[in-house]
Order: sequence, then structure tokens, then C-alpha cells
Amino acid sequence: MNPPVNRRNWLQQTGCGFGLLAGDWMALREAQGSDAKSGLNGGIHHRAKVKRVIQLFMNGGVSQMDTFDYKPELEKRHGQPFKPDSDEKVEGVTSVPGNLMKSPFPFKQHGQCGRWVSSVFPNLAKRVDDMAFLMSVASKTNVHGPASYMMNTGFALPGFPALGAWLSFGLGRLGDNLPTFVVLPDARGLPYNQKGNFSAGFLPSQHQGTILQAGASPPIHDLFPSEKEAAFQKGSVEALALLQKINREHAAHRSGDSRLEARLDNYLLAARMQQHAPEALDLTREPAAIQKAYGLDNPVTADFGKRCLLARRLVERGVRFVQVWSGAGGASNNWDNHTDIIKELPAIASQVDQPAAALLADLKQRGLLDDTLLMWNTEFGRHPFTQGATGRDHNMGTSVAWLAGAGIKHGSSFGESDPWAWRAAEGKLFSYDIHATLLYLMGIDHEKLTVRNGGADRRLTDVHGKVVQQILA
Repeated sequence: MNPPVNRRNWLQQTGCGFGLLAGDWMALREAQGSDAKSGLNGGIHHRAKVKRVIQLFMNGGVSQMDTFDYKPELEKRHGQPFKPDSDEKVEGVTSVPGNLMKSPFPFKQHGQCGRWVSSVFPNLAKRVDDMAFLMSVASKTNVHGPASYMMNTGFALPGFPALGAWLSFGLGRLGDNLPTFVVLPDARGLPYNQKGNFSAGFLPSQHQGTILQAGASPPIHDLFPSEKEAAFQKGSVEALALLQKINREHAAHRSGDSRLEARLDNYLLAARMQQHAPEALDLTREPAAIQKAYGLDNPVTADFGKRCLLARRLVERGVRFVQVWSGAGGASNNWDNHTDIIKELPAIASQVDQPAAALLADLKQRGLLDDTLLMWNTEFGRHPFTQGATGRDHNMGTSVAWLAGAGIKHGSSFGESDPWAWRAAEGKLFSYDIHATLLYLMGIDHEKLTVRNGGADRRLTDVHGKVVQQILA
């Protein structure tokens, strides 16, 4: 007598091939009311100006006074002990505070807006009239892991959904052939917190970030079946359909575990990606001039350039949120310039400057900035005094972020740090405010997008957040 048919038996006997079931996705697709009928342009609470986002995250803590926050006072008081105009005790995070250090990099004003930019960003400096700068972004921690969680999830503790997961949950898919939330990590490794920065937290698992390794071959592991599985797929459509039915029944009896539904969704998405991902990920389809503009011909810029160009191709094809990381976790190969700002900062900045500027110019030229937002930020800033001879320590007091694209007032800025770029002085902002502004642009009231978890109505902005109206068009 044959054993009863169950999910485990079928998985053992037939594997997990779903390449011939791509059509089944229609039964699972979320109901998304017509934009034309709703008048919300894709938003859920008010009319949206932005439909998709590319975030460039500088992992490690970018030194604001050496990039975008010019401070003449540091030049005047270079080499002197730091004595702020307050009673706050001056402390380092990982070392004893040294003397004040001026930026070793010359600053110039650029564009019609007159934005000061240092020499480490010569290409981005040419695009400042397309940007809106947030000059007083603080954190609540000086530690990389919690600060990175905060900037990505709104909380300094693990276990909360990332920004991309909230957007996927709240707005759903723009397209059906690629993931909604894609993460492009640095080729040298994942950032602090590893995959925790891309997590769905307590949201259904299918909203977590899909990691693509742009420099790997293939970029997506196990997307295509082995020769044995491929042969099975060609000869057993009925078996695959039955396996899908068994899987659905199995998941229906375990409705409290969103991982099962996520896995089934991912099988179907993988089937669609087998048809569409190879074309989307093939950068050789881009003209040589575009590849050169992104720096793909230069070993210094090639990795970040590939991922910036891939980000543009992905949002063109319906991905809603793409996160591009610069820098791996750890003591090196990132923006955590403790030892020598003179050598370390130009090295990492040169990897990013040309590709990021090319991405902004490319999005603009193609008209994608009409409904796309480009965002650049980091987890915290650096101190105005030295660590050792010429390094800078962590500083949660202020940092710089910028946005460009749909709904943004070009060439604008908001907030200001103190004369030393030590603390936010005017218009102090946190991750909550950046997130609230982004959600607003995407047609979401950040106070209304909530999920009940652990006895509380959780949201991306916790109990905080205000829209930064001053940088909105």
C-alpha cells in the first residue's frame, strides 16, 4: 500500500521546481485599486508624488565637516582644545578627544544654490542644484549597529521592519516580475547588522529585502533549477500543480506562520524572475557611454557603479525600493574613518562619487525623477576633534543627508549644525523625520500606517516624526 500523499513526501520525491507555474501568481496578487479611479496616484492616504525609491546608504558614518558641512570656525581654531559654548561634556566614543581639526580637504561653493562641497566629491558637487540637503540629522546612539537599525527601521533595537519592508507592505508591487524590495550590498560584505537592516520584522515575511549580489555569477543563487530538476519540470506539469495544491493546503492550516506564505510567493516570483531577471541584470545591454559614465571601466568605481546602474534598471522594471550599500561591516572598507581621515575618506568617497552623480544625471535625463526619489544618507557623523593624529570618532550629534527627485525642492536645504559640526543647532532631525517625509511623498500618512504587534500599534516612525515641508516642492 502506498504511503499517504503529503507535503513532505512530495518535496522529497519531486523537489521544489516551480518554473512552469508562473501563471499561478495571479491568484496571490494583492488587490491594488486603480490609480486612475482612486486619484491617489498610487498613494493610500493622499496623492503620491513618488512611486519608487533608490537609497544610497553610506555604511560607517560619513564625516560631515569633510564632505558637505563647511565650518570656517574649525579653520580658525585648528589644533586647539575643543570647548563648546555649553556645559555638555566633550567625550569621545572609542578614544580620548583630541584637539579640533579643520578639514584637510578644500571646500568650494557650487551651483546656483551655492552649496559648499569638499574636494572629495567633485562629481556630486556638479549636481547640488538637483538636491535638497538635510544638514542636522542626529541619531540616538554612537554605536554602528543600533544607529544603522535606527536609520533603516526607526528603532535602535533589532526585530523591526525596514523602510523597504514597510513600503512593500503598505503599497504593494509596482510590477509582478521582480521583487518589490531589493538590496544591493557592497561586494566586500554585508553591513553592520548583516541582514537585520533588510528584515520584514513582524510584518509578513514576503516583504523582506531580496539580496542581489551584483558582482556574483549568478547574482541570485539557485534561481534556475539544476539539470535534474529542469528535466523533471519539462515532464511533469501535473505533478507540479499537485505539489502547489498540497503546499497551499499545508499553509492554510498554519495561517499564523507568514514564512510559509512567503516561501510559496517566492516560488512563484522565482518562476517569473527566471524569465525576466536575466534581462534586467544584464548590464552589457547598456550603451558603452552609459557604462563609462557610471565608472564600470574603472576598478575604483566599477562595483558601486554596477550597483547604481542596476538600481536604475530595476526601478525602470517595476521594483519599488532599491537600497545600494557602500561599505561592509567591520573596521575597514567603509566610511568608519577612525585612523586617518586624510587617507581613508578620499579612498571610499572616490568609489561612490562618480557612480552616484551618474545615477542622478541618468534618472533625470530619462524622466525617471518625475516619480522617483533618490536618497543618500549614513547612520551618524564624525567628531570635529581628532582621534589619534588625523582620525575622527563617531558622533551622533549631527550628520548630513540629501534627497533628489520627485516632490523635492531642488537646491534647498534645512537645518544647521553648530559652528563645529558637533551638534545639530537648528532644525534637529532624526530618522523618524526622514521616514515621515519619504512616506508623505509616497502618499502615506506615517501615523496611519500601523500594525498591531506586542500589544502596540507599531509604525515606522514609532511615536515621533514630522514631515520636513521646507524641502518639498
